[in-house]
Amino acid sequence: MGRVTSLLVLAVAALIVVSAPFILKEAFPLHYEDLIAGAAESHDLDPMLIAAVIQVESGYRPDVVSRKGAIGLMQIMPETAAWLGTQRSESISAEDLFDPRLNVVLGAYYLKYLCERFPTEYAALAAYNAGPANARRWLEEGLWDGTYERTGQIPYAETRSYVRKVIMMRSLYSLLYQ
Repeated sequence: MGRVTSLLVLAVAALIVVSAPFILKEAFPLHYEDLIAGAAESHDLDPMLIAAVIQVESGYRPDVVSRKGAIGLMQIMPETAAWLGTQRSESISAEDLFDPRLNVVLGAYYLKYLCERFPTEYAALAAYNAGPANARRWLEEGLWDGTYERTGQIPYAETRSYVRKVIMMRSLYSLLYQ
């Protein structure tokens, strides 16, 4: 009986290992692949980073609006969108942010902008969530050094969690989809 139980346990374990990627892909699907790939290429970003931001920000729901008023897949504030529009010589309204294509393009553009202005990708993600002024202040005042290992020092609990979730989702998406 012990040998049969051992074989059964081994068979179940093998089934779990073989089906894990399928199960994880069902739990964490990658939507808007072409939009993400195009935005990533245009802005020289890792597509899995963009996918992770979208997952954490909106769960891939293009019609979501946050309590603070952020809109769409990448949860862009209308004021940020208007500023991004001026940088791109476009007029962008809050209503425009419900368009997945525009939202992903603007979100990637903004994320790249932050990556170029902060010393680490983690600091850029913190700025994406809490605002550039807050993230810059934390770095300048020595409250946080911008590393992943010290994300526990980020003063805002929401931002600490956000940075960690995005990095975790990026790793998962990279494992499943690249």
